[in-house]
Amino acid sequence: MSMAPSTYPTIANMLWPAPTISPAARGATLAIVGTILLWLSAKVQVPLYPVPITMQTLVVLVLGVAYGARLGAATMALYLLEGAVGLPVFSGGWSEGGGFYHLYGPTAGYLFGFVVAAGVCGRLAERGWDRRIMLAAAAMVIGNLIIYALGLTWLTIQIGLADAMKYGLLPFLVGDALKIALGTCALPVAWRSIARRKS
Repeated sequence: MSMAPSTYPTIANMLWPAPTISPAARGATLAIVGTILLWLSAKVQVPLYPVPITMQTLVVLVLGVAYGARLGAATMALYLLEGAVGLPVFSGGWSEGGGFYHLYGPTAGYLFGFVVAAGVCGRLAERGWDRRIMLAAAAMVIGNLIIYALGLTWLTIQIGLADAMKYGLLPFLVGDALKIALGTCALPVAWRSIARRKS
């Protein structure tokens, strides 16, 4: 009787399976690339009613799945560190979005939620969830719910529950649903591309 592996290789491991540099340097390179993608996704806004959205949570979830638990969470932590030291990597204008105050301001819960969500999505991917479309969708929904849970909890402390729901949840539901659908559809395409490369 065959048994399924307890840990599956991630997309990143399949695309860069045998590093020509040390594992630490490889991880650092992927983390830096990830934070660049996060920076770009935080700045590019998609006009959507009632508020424009960024593609940031999509990149958080996809990076978590593609990188795995440890590297996914570490990439998000590096992103927060970059913002904390003043790099303008968080949402806002191209010259805005830097400073330590973002890590205790109204959106701090969402930012720290990125770290947890990427770690959880990465762990689910390591269990093979990213290889089947329904499980991939479930993993991304779970990741998004984690971001909501931490973000809304902190925002409620700041402005109260009613306003937190009004400003921190309801305007983003449609956009986040679309991003989850986009990310879910992208994963089978990525795995098919990897399979073609290996065949």
